[in-house]
Amino acid sequence: MKTSFLKAGHTPSLIAAFLYFDVSFMVWVLMGPLAVQMAKDLHLDAAEKGLMVATPVLAGAVLRVVNGVAVDYLKPKLTGLICQAIVIAGLLAAWYFGIHSYGQTMLVGIVLGLAGASFAVALPLASRWYPPEHQGMALGIAGAGNSGTVFAALFAPSLAVAFGWTNVFGLVAIPLAIVLVAYSVLAKDSPECPPPKSLAAYFSVLKIGDAWWFMFFYSVTFGGFVGLASSLSIYFNDQYGLTPVTAGYCTAACVFAGSLVRPIGGAVADRIGGIRALSVMYMVATSAFAVVSFGLPAAWMALGVFVLGMLALGMGNGAVFQLVPQRFRREIGVMTGIVGMTGGLGGFYLASSLGYSKQLTGSYQTGFLVFAGLAFVALLGLTGVKRRWRTTWGAAGLSAARV
Repeated sequence: MKTSFLKAGHTPSLIAAFLYFDVSFMVWVLMGPLAVQMAKDLHLDAAEKGLMVATPVLAGAVLRVVNGVAVDYLKPKLTGLICQAIVIAGLLAAWYFGIHSYGQTMLVGIVLGLAGASFAVALPLASRWYPPEHQGMALGIAGAGNSGTVFAALFAPSLAVAFGWTNVFGLVAIPLAIVLVAYSVLAKDSPECPPPKSLAAYFSVLKIGDAWWFMFFYSVTFGGFVGLASSLSIYFNDQYGLTPVTAGYCTAACVFAGSLVRPIGGAVADRIGGIRALSVMYMVATSAFAVVSFGLPAAWMALGVFVLGMLALGMGNGAVFQLVPQRFRREIGVMTGIVGMTGGLGGFYLASSLGYSKQLTGSYQTGFLVFAGLAFVALLGLTGVKRRWRTTWGAAGLSAARV
């Protein structure tokens, strides 16, 4: 890591942002790794399973906008403390009272969605400490907290076998409480936090076409990542007959690949430009989802293709947020919330559409092919705007970072 990067910002806050993001994402996708056992006990069909794992993703998408506004009013540190306390209380309630119906899974999913909204807290906490030329690295490190999804996939199925899946909701509250203490000590709000604006002023960014492009680009990269993190345990169990624990290990491998390379994606974008990096990643993702849609004959083959696709999506997440702060430096709080929201919506679409595709056609192919098509459309859109971006807000002399 470059010495200039270490001197540029506030390392304890960056660590706090990563830790908060990490454990929050762990519980955000918790229902995905537990879905096989939960669906069996609650007698859910394929569509209900898909919607169950997609509900936290949708709730997280909506709540990211709320957190994006709260961050500017309350500042990132206090917003994070409040949200984490609510999530811990919700997990303990689910553990104590239990989950006995499909409707109750929806209610728990909404609480878990607040953990997913941590995105709109952790990224501004880190971003506001760093200059434009280090945004890709800083947000890549903070955003690598999506590696928490690995822990959910890796340990939740085994803990469910050992202690029962209801008790897993209580167990995961323990690391959240520990991180809450560390976050309260390490996190510090940047002195450059912008003053709060009216709600109308916040959403005035929606009048800017570039905001919509970023929303769409992130709905594909992050949507693909979190959608797969929520759904792959179900897919490997249903498509290849793997046990819940083995399916969880396969999911963990895919998610680990995608989360590990997010900082690398940001660093690569800092070096070669976010547009160029993102273009390559969309091409790889399009190819990977198209191939896997045909139902490869062996689980290890599908695992290899999913890992490749997740590598592209993970690096794409870092590349998108190398670009966003350059275009919307003063509006980074609300832009993080809005762009993060559409990322969650993309994840909700993928997770739920895979379930409905299986329910209606008997195959996951349609769901994967449509998502591959969206990645290709994103590539075409990026190609269409890149010249304008490079000659306006990304022009030499206007930005110290590469676009």
